[in-house]
Amino acid sequence: MTVPVILDVDTGVDDALAILFAVAHPELEVLGITCVAGNAALDQVVDNTLRVLDAASAGDIPVAAGATRPLIAPARSASHVHGADGLGGLALPPTARQARPEHAVELLRRLVTEHPVPVTLVALAPQTNLALLLRTHPEVAANIERIVVMGGSASVGNATAVAEFNVWHDPEAAAIVFDAGIPVYMYGLDVFNRVSVDSARAHELEHGAHPVGRIVGELLGHRIAMSEDEDAQYTGLIGDAGAVCSIVAPDALRTERRPVRVELAGFGRGQTLVDRREFAGEDLVHGLVDAWPVVEVALEVDAGRVAGLFLDTVLALPASSQYS
Repeated sequence: MTVPVILDVDTGVDDALAILFAVAHPELEVLGITCVAGNAALDQVVDNTLRVLDAASAGDIPVAAGATRPLIAPARSASHVHGADGLGGLALPPTARQARPEHAVELLRRLVTEHPVPVTLVALAPQTNLALLLRTHPEVAANIERIVVMGGSASVGNATAVAEFNVWHDPEAAAIVFDAGIPVYMYGLDVFNRVSVDSARAHELEHGAHPVGRIVGELLGHRIAMSEDEDAQYTGLIGDAGAVCSIVAPDALRTERRPVRVELAGFGRGQTLVDRREFAGEDLVHGLVDAWPVVEVALEVDAGRVAGLFLDTVLALPASSQYS
């Protein structure tokens, strides 16, 4: 039985890898893809998404544009990480695909409510679209199985010392999503930073005979600087694709159900505070804090297994005539 999913993306390098995996895996049914500004500006995100669907030889998957900026904060791109085009300079051919005229929130509402079984939302980007959906159409929660979030951290950050980029980009949106009463699975930096493909394998793919493999190899080989002050370096991270892998291989990760709060102010803005205490502290004993949403947090991963699953799946994609 397949899992019906809707991807919400800000298509940069690792979102592209995630889309390729989701389209390729036989246990996933991609109902649609919604786009939000994040790794790149919204128009670029939409164009990247459509081109990646071509590369995946995907069927007629509806794509819609959503929020151009966070709920409150100004838009901030990650061009120093993903390049000016969001795809690290990957020159994918132009596409004849077009985004749907409806807004991403309307596409989400329609796809969720019309589907005969509950849908899994996969948030691989700042969660602005999902927050808008849940605030304007709260009735959709009844047909959402869970929300898989690539975001947050139970340890260090990357956008700041404590905050992961997707949550930091729009913390108010993340707080709305986490507090919506829908089961949330948090695939954060604790596991995100561990699943990679070594540089020799990426080089082999980039210069190999498999058309999709060449695209994957080039994306994996994109050198990333985590800030504008750092030199770019090879990471080989599959990134967002790991969150999608977790849907079909949940036993490859160790998770804990923990209270999580999104910090909205001060230097910690955008931090996901994960309460890993085994016993109540003074704040709870004396009623100094409200209850936090309980989230399934991924803390450990069989990195080799997930990387292998990713490669085996995307390399099974057929070669589009544009890329052969």
